[in-house]
Amino acid sequence: MSAGERRWGRRERGRGRGRGRALLWCALVAAWELAWGQLRYSVPEEMQKGSFVGDVAKDLGLEPAALRARGARIVDKGRRQYFALHDRTGHLVTAERIDREQVCEAADECVLRCEVIAAGEMKVYAIEVEIRDVNDNAPSFREAETELKVSETTAPGSRFPLAEAQDPDSGRNALQRYELSGDEHFGLAVQTGLDGGKQPELVLAKALDREEGAFHELVLRAMDGGEPARTGTARIRVVVLDANDNAPVFSQAVYTVRVREDVPVGSALVTVRATDADDGLNGEVKYIFQKISDVAAQMFQLDPEAGEISLSHELDYEESSSHELGVQARDGGGLSDRAKVVIAVTDVNDNAPELTVTSSRSAVSEDSAVGTVVALLHVQDRDSGANGEVRLSLGAGLPFRLRSSLGSYYSVVTARELDREEVSEYNVTVRATDGGSPALWSSAVLPLRVLDVNDNAPVFGEARYSAWLPENNGKGALVLRVRAADADWGQNGRVRYRLCEGQVRGAPLSSYVSVHAETGALYALRSFDYEEVREVGLWVRAEDGGAPALSSNVSVRLFIVDENDNAPQVLYPAAAAAAGAGAGAGWSGVELAPRSAEPGTLVAKVVAVDADSGQNAWLSYELAKATEPGLFRVGLHSGEVRTARLPVARDAPRQRLVVVVKDHGQPALSATATLHVVLAESVAELLSELSGAAAPGEPAGSLTRWLVLAVAAVACLFLAFLLALLALRLCRWRRSRLLAAGSGASRAAPASPFVGIDGVRAFLHSYSHELSLTADSRKSQRRCPGASGSNTLPAPPPPDKRAPLLPEEPAGAGAGSGSDSDSGDALPL
Repeated sequence: MSAGERRWGRRERGRGRGRGRALLWCALVAAWELAWGQLRYSVPEEMQKGSFVGDVAKDLGLEPAALRARGARIVDKGRRQYFALHDRTGHLVTAERIDREQVCEAADECVLRCEVIAAGEMKVYAIEVEIRDVNDNAPSFREAETELKVSETTAPGSRFPLAEAQDPDSGRNALQRYELSGDEHFGLAVQTGLDGGKQPELVLAKALDREEGAFHELVLRAMDGGEPARTGTARIRVVVLDANDNAPVFSQAVYTVRVREDVPVGSALVTVRATDADDGLNGEVKYIFQKISDVAAQMFQLDPEAGEISLSHELDYEESSSHELGVQARDGGGLSDRAKVVIAVTDVNDNAPELTVTSSRSAVSEDSAVGTVVALLHVQDRDSGANGEVRLSLGAGLPFRLRSSLGSYYSVVTARELDREEVSEYNVTVRATDGGSPALWSSAVLPLRVLDVNDNAPVFGEARYSAWLPENNGKGALVLRVRAADADWGQNGRVRYRLCEGQVRGAPLSSYVSVHAETGALYALRSFDYEEVREVGLWVRAEDGGAPALSSNVSVRLFIVDENDNAPQVLYPAAAAAAGAGAGAGWSGVELAPRSAEPGTLVAKVVAVDADSGQNAWLSYELAKATEPGLFRVGLHSGEVRTARLPVARDAPRQRLVVVVKDHGQPALSATATLHVVLAESVAELLSELSGAAAPGEPAGSLTRWLVLAVAAVACLFLAFLLALLALRLCRWRRSRLLAAGSGASRAAPASPFVGIDGVRAFLHSYSHELSLTADSRKSQRRCPGASGSNTLPAPPPPDKRAPLLPEEPAGAGAGSGSDSDSGDALPL
């Protein structure tokens, strides 16, 4: 291997190590910027549309598919969109050709900023792209030809300012040097100003002689430092004049004026003034712009005669806050002077804040945690100072707040828990207000829908329900409807009803009632009987369709309303089968009424009950039929049969009374009770009357048989009594004869329950009935105590009758049978 090849290899290895170190440094810088949430790239200007700028997906550590899934997009801070994000690759590319000189004008460093918005995560990543200058502009002079008048008396070494060349490029690509060619009388000097600009000056190297040459042609070249270098030229024609002793002199070297950006077009901004001590043509001064940018040349105009600089185009502080102009004053003899004019533009609050919704949600769940991001906003104001200070605010009373994010980005987050049942939709108005006077503002409206969560259980319209259902209802009758409302929405608010488990009289509750799952209607599945079931208690459950489902219960009381479906039932007199082939069951009884009874004397009492309740069980009694209509009356509510007047001789001994018992139902039901009352003063008369023929229309065979049997029984008893008495007397007589006459006395016969009247003996009882009647007919009771009978006669025998064979009962034996008690003397048949 030759020495040259070895040197070449060492150089290549050195370049490789240098490139490796550069790549490592770039990787470290990129990692540092990514850690701070910022990416930085550098590209040259004038790249084609769609040119690669940087791999955003890789630098953010994401796959391109993940970047798409997060809804990433590019937002430029300026008015124009210079960059775009490639959907498939995740690369940052140019959206158009970028001209550095147009975008950044004379700035030393041109940096464009944009953001990557990840809408899915509500995150922002800042990107800075440095636009590197390329040598795409050659230096140029405003005037391709310039005429310079110089007096022949001008001393060598005199300097004449020349127009500067303009090069919009920067750095090495900007203007670097001037060259002059064409004549030995003149040379070139370049002065460096305070701002770094290079000011060319024409230097008179040799005295002029108008007679030798009235004109001199020169060429001024301006060259930049690009590779290859670009050049601009201007031709200078020097006219040799006669002597001009004095050059114009400006009153100020620098004119500074401050104007508002909203000054009207055509307004005079400043007037420059230069004086010349010469007379005539040599003293006439004219003004021109010696150094001015293309933008300033369109905005300002200079009156060459008066030196007044006026505004020819609207100012914009946001585009440029100051303008620097070079003004030259030249007299008629070709002498000149220079001055600088600085126009400082004062900001006016002429730009409202620009509020942009970069990402937002259309809906948020009501159970979202506090601090959930619902929108990402970007705000900027092109004004400066207080005019550019923007303050964001939300509408009052909203459950949201603003949170500062990266730079001029803000997040709208939830400030408290949301409740869809309280507010289901929000129109969140965000207002951006600057600090100007008067303040300017802009706003954006964020429509937001609150998604429902099953957080509300059904609520019944009433704390408890009750209904009244008449008994004997039809199967499937509607009882009532229960209603439950659920404040949730959709399936979470759909309510279904069902019965809770229970029993009624040992049977499942579901066999009595059912509830419609959708409407909440409660139906009776069977016919109710008030006498069996008077009240049904149950629970209805309302359950929504959420997951998990929420439910609530309500108590329902079903009251069975009594109907008049039970006729009164007669308890006394007792029921007996009707004789013969009559109309079925009837009522019969025999009561004794003394003919000497006073009006109002209790004869008998009809006792009846009704299985119904309330008004349907209220009973009333009335006398429907009587043998003697005016002799007896019946208590309307007590059922007591009393004498209405004194019986008279013409009144039939046997009275038949038919009592109708009615309830107060609608319609009323009734039952009848038949009483047989015998008008007699004694039991003998009663028996005599009973032994007679039956009353017309009454069955007589049965009564006769019972009377015959009663008379036979009494006769037998009487005969046995006589025989026993005779035997007793004989025994006593015999004993007295054996012992001593008069030593023993006959003892009185014990009292007997039997009485004898005209050879007829009867066994009499008095019955007392104790009744307990209540509003609830099922609880009414009847007691017939065994000790209630007493062996009494209703009245002593009349004086003209013979005394009974047996001794009378003691005086107090019949004290318990008063007329006001529910008792009467009756002969059981």
